[in-house]
Amino acid sequence: MGEAVEIFYPNHFCNGTTKNQPVDETHHQFDSWYEETIDEDLKWSFALKSVLYKGASEYQDIALLDTKRFGKVLVIDGKMQSAEVDEFIYHECLIHPALLFHSNPKTMFIMGGGEGSAAREALRYKSIDEVVMCDIDEEVVNFCRRYLTVNRDAFCNKKLNLVINDAKAELEKRNEKFDIIVGDLADPVEGGPCYQLYTKSFYEKILKPKLNENGIFVTQAGPAGIFTHKEVFSSIYNTIRQVFKYVLAYTAHVPSFADTWGWVMASDQPFSIGAEEIDKRIAERVDGELLYLNGSSFLSSATMNKTVYLSLLNETHVYTEENARFIPGHGLGNHL
Repeated sequence: MGEAVEIFYPNHFCNGTTKNQPVDETHHQFDSWYEETIDEDLKWSFALKSVLYKGASEYQDIALLDTKRFGKVLVIDGKMQSAEVDEFIYHECLIHPALLFHSNPKTMFIMGGGEGSAAREALRYKSIDEVVMCDIDEEVVNFCRRYLTVNRDAFCNKKLNLVINDAKAELEKRNEKFDIIVGDLADPVEGGPCYQLYTKSFYEKILKPKLNENGIFVTQAGPAGIFTHKEVFSSIYNTIRQVFKYVLAYTAHVPSFADTWGWVMASDQPFSIGAEEIDKRIAERVDGELLYLNGSSFLSSATMNKTVYLSLLNETHVYTEENARFIPGHGLGNHL
C-alpha cells in the first residue's frame, strides 16, 4: 500500500527545512501543494486550492483535492488516479478501442473502475446490454458516487451491475462469458493488491476463459514514456503476448500523470479495421462526441517511437507472482 498525500508549502523542502531565500510576499505566499513521487529522484507537484476530503477505507488511503491546474483530483494510496480536466484521455483510450474493434459488443466486465468513469464511457454504446463493474473497495465506490458528480448518471444506469468483490474471485465464480473484459486497475506496486491481476497465470487460467469467442481484453499498462516504459509497460505487453494471438499496445500523453501512458489490447481475432471504419463506428455506436479519440489518432497511438518499439520487441520478462515488476515510488504524506 502506498502512503498518504503529502501537502507542503512553498519555500520548504519535504523535510521541513526552509530554503535560504526570501519569500515573495506578492505571489501565492500561502498556497499549499500536492506532491507525488514519480521516481526515486523525481517528484511531481502542483498547487492546491483545498483538500476536499482525506480519509482511509479498509484497503486504501483516499483523498480528493481541488487543484488549480487540473480541477478535482482523486488520489488513492498516494497515487493520482484521475484529474477532472483530462481524465477523458485515459478513459477514452481504455474503453473505446475494444468496443469499436469488436463486431457487436453487448457485455463488459470491468475489473476495478471504482470511480465510475470507465463504466460511464462504456454505457455510451447503444449495443451494450450490461456492464459489470467489480471493485473490491466499497468505500471508494461510495466516495466516488458522492463526490465525482460527472459519473452520477452512470452509477444510476440500469445497465450497470455494480459488484463489490475481488475481481479475480468474481471472475472465477461466474458462469457467463463477456464480449469485453477491462483492466481498470491500480498500478502494480509492491505490497499492493493488484499485481496478481497482471500475471500470466491470471490471464491464461481465469480471464481468457471468461471471454466470448470474439472477445477482447484491454488493460491499462502503466507509464509508457521514453524513460518509464520498462517499469511495467513492456512486461505487461510481453506477458499478454504469451496468452493471446493478437496483441496491440498503444499510448497517449496524460498531462496530469506527467507522462505518456500505455494500454494493451488483446484478442484471438485480428484487429483489422482502419481509421475511416473506426470513425464510422464512433458515429453509429456512441452517444455524444468523443473529446480525444478518433480513427487516425488511435492508429497513430499504436505506432511506438524507436526506443519503445525495440523494448517491446525484445522484452523477455513474463509477469508472475514470483517475478513481478513494480512501479517505483509512492505518494508521500506526513501532514495537511
